[in-house]
Amino acid sequence: MHNESTNNTKHQGSQYFAKARTILLIAMPIMLMAANILWGSLDIPLGAMPDILMGKEIEGHLSWSYIVWHSRVPQMLTATFCGAALATCGLLLQTAFRNPLAGPSILGIDSGASLGVAVAMMLFGGNITMGNLSLGGYVFTILAALAGAVGIMVLLSVLNAMLRSTVMLLITGVIISYITGSLISLLQFWASHDGLQAYVLWGMGNFSSVSTERLPVFIGLVSIGLVMALLMMKPLDALLLGDRYAQNLGVDTTRTRHTLLLATGLLSAITTAFCGPISFIGLATPHMARFISPSGSHRSLLPQTMALGASIALLCNLLCNLPQSSVLPINVLTPLIGAPVIVYHTLAPTLSAKMGRGKK
Repeated sequence: MHNESTNNTKHQGSQYFAKARTILLIAMPIMLMAANILWGSLDIPLGAMPDILMGKEIEGHLSWSYIVWHSRVPQMLTATFCGAALATCGLLLQTAFRNPLAGPSILGIDSGASLGVAVAMMLFGGNITMGNLSLGGYVFTILAALAGAVGIMVLLSVLNAMLRSTVMLLITGVIISYITGSLISLLQFWASHDGLQAYVLWGMGNFSSVSTERLPVFIGLVSIGLVMALLMMKPLDALLLGDRYAQNLGVDTTRTRHTLLLATGLLSAITTAFCGPISFIGLATPHMARFISPSGSHRSLLPQTMALGASIALLCNLLCNLPQSSVLPINVLTPLIGAPVIVYHTLAPTLSAKMGRGKK
């Protein structure tokens, strides 16, 4: 009887914890979204916010409405979708390669997208003409980033099948990053002043480059990638158990990896093209989600990772736009949040093992 009551108490406690975790993961991005609208580099009184959000113009302060609706709201939505997309990329790659250190930045996927953007901006000046077809502006930049990201993903998939070593794959990703970095430096050397300036500003990372006109395109493309990821939850769970086991369960592993490749390439390319190379969110967020939720099922892990990624991006955007301060690049803060998570995840198993041996 005592054991049964103890088990019931533990079960009720785990249920309460799960409900509290769910409420927190839902409330946290909502509160940060509200904070991103209410606070920014320009101090707008909170008392004026209800009228501004209802579409009323404040007499004598017509610029407040423009700042809220054309700067803060687009930045808030961009940070939300960008954070969710990058976190999803990290989780998909860590599942596909069964490697906790896999991520868009570590494996060189961001570098591939950056190389595509560098070619578009510095080599072609942001425009390309082929016969009667002319591409320019952010459309050309998106396609170039997508080509670079997908190209690196295809290369990594081929090398992963050949090497069958996660360590060698990580080393290969670092080498790819160095090679693409060298090519980008070469392009910078020959680029025009305008092309170089545009690329440097883009490379700092920010959520303010997505204007109100571009926002529907950005949200639509990112949403396609996120839906693709959500539709792969069951196959992803099967991949964690190995390809043979997944095939025995009726999962088409080749099709799943191709879909994963397309979703990750699309999300990496879109976020990199619009917001620049945002570091560490994709690598660190899945580890934070696993720490919060012990369940390894993607049915719960994937939505939680999306919510955490959005929250981290919103927090960084809020801190970069504090009132009465200069606007900071996003990549100033993301390593400060992501790096400790990676260090803890890397060292925690070793430290716990040593402590366990010490007690014995």
